[in-house]
Order: sequence, then structure tokens, then C-alpha cells
Amino acid sequence: MSITDRLAQLGVTLPDAPAPAANYVPAVRSGDLLFVSGQISSGPDGLVTGRLGDGMSVEDGAAAARACAISLLAQVRTACGGDIERLEQVVKLTGFVNCTPDFTDQPKVINGASDFLVEVLGDAGRHSRSAVGAILPFGVAVEIEGIFRIK
Repeated sequence: MSITDRLAQLGVTLPDAPAPAANYVPAVRSGDLLFVSGQISSGPDGLVTGRLGDGMSVEDGAAAARACAISLLAQVRTACGGDIERLEQVVKLTGFVNCTPDFTDQPKVINGASDFLVEVLGDAGRHSRSAVGAILPFGVAVEIEGIFRIK
């Protein structure tokens, strides 16, 4: 099944790729690797803000991470000239979670992105990963950057 068909089956429409918030480019290609800049958690109602361990649940954090993964795919599609089918493999994700110092479930939060990518891409969505606590711009809950192999 194509990536486009799988997204449609899941009821997911990729948004336009978000514009950079500062002096950087959204993605850089090197050979068959595409390095996508960090995507912050946002949805139809704007930024998804909050701090894990301080009123935001792991489930809400995982939903924010899923939103980041959708933005990552939107950036991949744009970098591939509008053709998401050129995506061959998710290589690595680095996930940052806005959290209190005593919060230790960062991996559970970033699972929201990892699980989504595997759901969409199957084995091609399996990847290496880091998940760390951080202070994030605009008070967003999650930011995720990724490395992808493309055709």
C-alpha cells in the first residue's frame, strides 16, 4: 500500500510544511539522506503547549509527538518535490520533551511519533531514536527532528 493510501486510511491529511521559525532551512539533503529540522508540536488549533510532569499527561504528550511526526512527513513531502512516495526509510528521530526535572517518561512521549511512523510505513518506519527532556521554544510540549532515506 502506498504511503498516501495508508495516510488516507488513517484519516490523516498532511498539512503544508511549516515554515522555519528562525534562520535555518527546513531540510537538507546529503546523498540519499534527508535531515529534517526539528518540528514543534502543533495542530489545527495552533501550538500544542505544556510541560510533562506539570499538568500534562503522557498521553497528551504522545499526541503532541504524533503531531510532530505528521509535520516531519510534510517536510519530507515538500523536500521530495511533493512526492511522499520517495520516502524509503525513517533512519533516526531525536525527540525533545518539555518536562519537569523529575519527569522520566520521555520515551513514552516520543512513542507517539514512533508508533505513528510504524503505523504508516510498516518496517520502513522503524528507526533509531533518542528521547530527552528539554526547555522548548514557545512553550511547546514536544519537538522532534529526523533523518530519512529517500529515493
